[in-house]
Amino acid sequence: MDPMEEIIKQWRKEIPSLSVRGMEVFGRLGQAALLASDVVESNLAKLGLKLGEFDVLASLRRSGPPFRLNPTQLWQGMLLSSGAMTNRLDRLETAGYIERSPDPNDRRATLVSLTEKGLKLIDEAVVSHTKNEEECIQDFSVEELASLNSLLSKLKQSIEKTMK
Repeated sequence: MDPMEEIIKQWRKEIPSLSVRGMEVFGRLGQAALLASDVVESNLAKLGLKLGEFDVLASLRRSGPPFRLNPTQLWQGMLLSSGAMTNRLDRLETAGYIERSPDPNDRRATLVSLTEKGLKLIDEAVVSHTKNEEECIQDFSVEELASLNSLLSKLKQSIEKTMK
């Protein structure tokens, strides 16, 4: 029996009138998120990357040539504090995956660009990452994945509505 089933069973026994539908959904989402995080982080570690570093490199890569963004574009797109972004950029720059340069349009600003080394790494990492994700969903049919994505999107919207 999966742990969530046991938890739900216990609550139904202890407080039969308690609605546990949300608990069941959020419990399973939480379990799946933890497992997914472990799988993703383990895969990226093989390439010497942490998830946050991968996110920075991936953001630069998908921005298209010249693979350059300013730090604000990077941290706002990832919902991070500017301090957390600075630490990631420092580590990636030290490793030679990115470089910072003055913004020619604003002397007060800096641009962050992928280096050739960074481009090579993120191209390898994103292929490995997506292959890893595909392996995790291989037991789902195309229709099941479409339904799952639709339901997750609906859940996200519902949660956002309760936050207002």
